[in-house]
Amino acid sequence: MKSWPPPFVPAVPGHGEPLRLHDTSTGEVRAVDAGETARIYVCGITPYDATHLGHAATYVTFDLVVRALRDSGHRVEYVQNVTDVDDPLLERAARDGRDWRELATSEVDLFREDMTALAVIPPDAFEGVVESMDAITEVVRRLLDTGSAYRLPVPDGEGSGEDVYLDLAAAPTFGEVSHWSPEQMDEVFADRGGDPERPGKRGRFDPLLWRAARADEPSWEDTVLGAGRPGWHVECTAIALAHLGHPFDVQGGGTDLVFPHHEMSAVQSAVATGDPTFARLYVHQAMVGLDGGKMSKSQGNLVLVSRLRADGVDPMAVRLLLLAQHYRTEWDYADALLADAQARLERWREAFSVNEGVEAAEAAGQVRAAVADDLDTARALAAVDAWCERTLAGDGSDPAGPGLLARTVDAVLGIRL
Repeated sequence: MKSWPPPFVPAVPGHGEPLRLHDTSTGEVRAVDAGETARIYVCGITPYDATHLGHAATYVTFDLVVRALRDSGHRVEYVQNVTDVDDPLLERAARDGRDWRELATSEVDLFREDMTALAVIPPDAFEGVVESMDAITEVVRRLLDTGSAYRLPVPDGEGSGEDVYLDLAAAPTFGEVSHWSPEQMDEVFADRGGDPERPGKRGRFDPLLWRAARADEPSWEDTVLGAGRPGWHVECTAIALAHLGHPFDVQGGGTDLVFPHHEMSAVQSAVATGDPTFARLYVHQAMVGLDGGKMSKSQGNLVLVSRLRADGVDPMAVRLLLLAQHYRTEWDYADALLADAQARLERWREAFSVNEGVEAAEAAGQVRAAVADDLDTARALAAVDAWCERTLAGDGSDPAGPGLLARTVDAVLGIRL
């Protein structure tokens, strides 16, 4: 699948500090102990609606991760999927009387436009489920071959094939990502794509690997599995293994993916490969809310990036709005926060347009250090604010200062001035 054009990232003298991130699976802030090449997988969109601020927060957060790793001297291999066939997409297409493929294509196009506007570095591989079917069926067949998966006849009246499920009883690493209790899992499993009450399942949390063909649903032929389509979680297992191998360095996404999605993606890989480590770190963006509720497509309470852009909001102000919040802290959108970001952007542009400013090496180092410290973007913005305040007050006489800090802000924070 085609990605989007990469933004220009200016060179900055020196290099950043080693990146440290909070790992959900251990509850600790840990160094991203990558080799020469850092490998990252971030779960992408299900393209049935436009990019809202919750999505944007996730992809800006992992854009910062990519930038920080590059700034500290790593090459980065970055993979992101697109769930371009799944129940929510099919349901939305049916509701609106649209072909599901056309709906997915139009929403992916809009997502590309939003990411380009927000100066998000594109993934090296931007992979849809439809184009990854061979890799997905290979993983499902491998799980069947090892005896870790089982077939279950389609319920009466729905078809004649067999669904395939992972047997979590054969997965000793289950629970090592989320560390949730069964009661916590039960609270969200059905709402997040699970089917705990499906008759015949060996375990209520066993994830669907292959959904046998049903009437009026898209399906793909496989000589072993029969006609059908993938379950949700196995797509990320397969795409990550195909492009990054195992283990890779960072698995990313929103906190609503901790369970079941990231838990299942990891355990499926462990059973399929025999390697208990799917990713070394699991990093999660907190939810963005509106009016006291989670911002989500299903609830319809969305602040859309495309709508803000259409209203004339500078995308760099939107990015600054997101950077003003720490990625691990839940927050609610308010117009006042956007107004603050717009005012900050104007103030920065005014300060960076002067001929002479305060010497910037210290501020540039503070920006780098803050981002390397578990993406402490609020501290990074405060360092730039302080430099701007002193420069606009006429405290500096360094002609190189504005250019150095502007390049740092662009390269590390992704703010084009």
